Amino acid sequence: MTQTASAHAQRLQPLRYHRDVVALLQQTENAVWSWSASQAAKNEHYDAMRKAMLRETYRLDAGAYPRAHEACEVAKAALGLEVPATLYQASDGGMNAALCYIPNEIHVVLHGPVLERLTPTELLALMGHELGHYRLWSIGDGEFLVAARILDHAVVYGSAAPSHIETARLFALHTEIYADRCAAIAADGAGPAVAILVKTMTGMAQVDADSYLRQAAEIEEPGAASRGQSHPEAYLRAQAVDRWWRADDDIDDWIDRRIRGPLSLATLDLTRQSRLEAMTRGFFAWLLGDPDLRSDAVITQVKSFFPDWSPDDAPLTTDALAAERPDDSLKSYLIALACDLAMADADLRDELLVAAADVARGFDGLDLFRQALQRDLKLPRAAIERILARTQAAPANG
Repeated sequence: MTQTASAHAQRLQPLRYHRDVVALLQQTENAVWSWSASQAAKNEHYDAMRKAMLRETYRLDAGAYPRAHEACEVAKAALGLEVPATLYQASDGGMNAALCYIPNEIHVVLHGPVLERLTPTELLALMGHELGHYRLWSIGDGEFLVAARILDHAVVYGSAAPSHIETARLFALHTEIYADRCAAIAADGAGPAVAILVKTMTGMAQVDADSYLRQAAEIEEPGAASRGQSHPEAYLRAQAVDRWWRADDDIDDWIDRRIRGPLSLATLDLTRQSRLEAMTRGFFAWLLGDPDLRSDAVITQVKSFFPDWSPDDAPLTTDALAAERPDDSLKSYLIALACDLAMADADLRDELLVAAADVARGFDGLDLFRQALQRDLKLPRAAIERILARTQAAPANG
């Protein structure tokens, strides 16, 4: 392994999203976590997996397929894995590979003509990618594997909440990005990792990784997020592994912007659901910064959301909200909360709406605020203009 690949291997870590989800599940789903981490549950799964591989694949012995096994051994060394590996060929035709995780045993299943169509360096990348899954699942006490299983099981049941489904989707997407980094380390470069993405996507025997990266750079969708279900779109993965290999300081934020997109009520996962709860508490503190607005009726309304809320809660700030890149759905949600508080006390209605207008101005939500006053509170235009005229800066008429 070259010095460059070694340096990248040393900074290889689970992604920020992985760590956030594990911490949240350990905190909020303690009983489920304990069961999923139990050895009995794991052994049942491993036994079923071994039998399935024997029934449904062709085992590739090292003597008959030395090229594949040599690539696997090189990838293992690059990733610091000292575990025996078994390789298999599946019967389906699409080019791909998969890892079947069993502790202290590496099982890689090849799909389609990967041995015929990948160059030696690309085969290294493919093995590195699959071993990346093993490496991630083996970290610590297997907490990232436990999290993945909890989320996968949640999705299977029809009663799964949208936030569980979105979390499972995003966790899987970030896992693929981690595995792509392992592919680059094994192949000593991002190019082969990009090449196998394109080859498995298209089935082509010859591709140009640099050409595809130039193509991917042309796809800019501000405010858009990944739509992939179990894998991010190839153009996003290609850019992500290339940026990581080049040690882009902005890589974590870039992934958050391009994979997760803006904070939106339509795509709340568990981590953002938790974040939105904290933001809502902070929004009430921001809106009610003036003690004169905290009447008994208003505080009672706030405590219908959070019984333990206090005016001493840290207020949300414009900078903190802007950092979440909120879309109009979140801005409308905050405005609806403000209108709800305003209607809780008739004597303070206008004062609360003026405060709400000032807050809405802080997150570029005045137009949405005006629409809410007209649509939801049924205020006449003249009343709306009087309220807006009293804000810290008079808004343009609209």
